[in-house]
Amino acid sequence: MFIAKTTRTAAALLLVASTVLAVPAFAQGHRVQIEQWGSNNTIGGGQNGFGQRLTVVQQGHSNLTVNTQDGRRNRAAIGQSGRANSVDTHQGGRANTVGVAQIGSRHSAVVTQQGRRNVAAVVQVGRGSSASVHQNGSNNVVAIVQD
Repeated sequence: MFIAKTTRTAAALLLVASTVLAVPAFAQGHRVQIEQWGSNNTIGGGQNGFGQRLTVVQQGHSNLTVNTQDGRRNRAAIGQSGRANSVDTHQGGRANTVGVAQIGSRHSAVVTQQGRRNVAAVVQVGRGSSASVHQNGSNNVVAIVQD
């Protein structure tokens, strides 16, 4: 009985410790870098606060990345090569920046920014790609280059 209770207590402490250690992902100034190769990969992530950095690199086909950053002065950089890859990224707040680079064919990029002084840049090289940028607020900048 004592061993079972000790085991349950240890498991509960481990669960609490893992939750406490996971909280800093929503704190300030964290950097996340993700790299995926192959096909049908999916990555989804969220950051909340200020000064966050997110870098996603995917190479292959039919890959998807969905990202959300809320706060200020956050940066997201997404690079995809291959074919039929997709980006869906959202930033809320001010002075946020997102850059998307897609090389290959039939890619899609959707960028949504809410707030002020946000910057979005989408570069797509290849055939049959589509880009959509939605910005709400003031003093926002967008650049889309397709070749």
